[in-house]
Amino acid sequence: MEMQKRELRKLGENRGMDESGAVRLIAIDIDGTLAVDGRVSERNLAAIKAAERAGVSVVVATGRRHCYAMKVLRGLGLGEDDALISSNGTVTRTIGSRLLERTLLPVETARWLCEHVDEFRDALVMTFDKVGPDGEDSRGALVVERLEELNASIGRWMAANEPYILHVDPLERALDGEAPIQIMLCGTVERMRRAEARLLEHPAISAPSITHTAQLDGDVKLEVALHRTEYAERNLSIVDILPAGCSKGAALLRLAAARGVAREEIVAIGDNWNDLSMLEVAGRAVLMGNAPEDLITLAGERGWTVAKRHDEDGVAGTIEAALAAMAR
Repeated sequence: MEMQKRELRKLGENRGMDESGAVRLIAIDIDGTLAVDGRVSERNLAAIKAAERAGVSVVVATGRRHCYAMKVLRGLGLGEDDALISSNGTVTRTIGSRLLERTLLPVETARWLCEHVDEFRDALVMTFDKVGPDGEDSRGALVVERLEELNASIGRWMAANEPYILHVDPLERALDGEAPIQIMLCGTVERMRRAEARLLEHPAISAPSITHTAQLDGDVKLEVALHRTEYAERNLSIVDILPAGCSKGAALLRLAAARGVAREEIVAIGDNWNDLSMLEVAGRAVLMGNAPEDLITLAGERGWTVAKRHDEDGVAGTIEAALAAMAR
């Protein structure tokens, strides 16, 4: 498989970023893409700054909620008006925390989801948008019913987010008068695949794959879109449950349209399945070399660029090649 990755990377480097078309917007995922263990390298940051000096907008698009994304981005010197797409596309704010767009998961939908995945309650986190003017959340931004399983599967994340976590039992009490932006399930890859299968038994839930749009499926209106992120080496999977129509790709297209940027002028860089929608909508899709093997295979089938790994500054290499091609 490593040989296949190297071959696909060479093919992508020769075919993808050598194209001389104009680039006006670069969308970049955080974890496994821009950052390694929550830190952005000097080379990656320098490449972003070079892109901005060349007149290219840089947009961060992450599965993290806004506050948690800013733990990585704060202090990097990004522009206050630069856009940050968070929670896999349910919220878009500026780096300076000004709200641009937000989609809530209806309370009644959240209630029946809790019942629908009852056997997985111990793996469930509900997220509310409680971002203040300073970009910080307050306690209750994250709500859990049970702690033991979550501490076992995502213990470091739970510890880092302790100031924002509220323990509510039963979980439905947190929905009294307030709608969440997403529901998250975390656990082993095998268990989360079972959870995903359970969710998909309901006709109002759409499978994780292509850009999701709210639509009618026969007489059933889609209410929920699933997005999966897998880390095979850690035996960890995260299933995000979002309002129908929400994805990184959908949010990116709306943001680009508002800025007068065409799809063909977008480069998207990601590393996991929750990045698939933005990779699909971009004029040029770039997948990191550390992506899951099945996603690497898909990239080869679609002719996407496979860059170096995130710990080899694959983002910087991609941006540098794009700027060099534009300068020719």
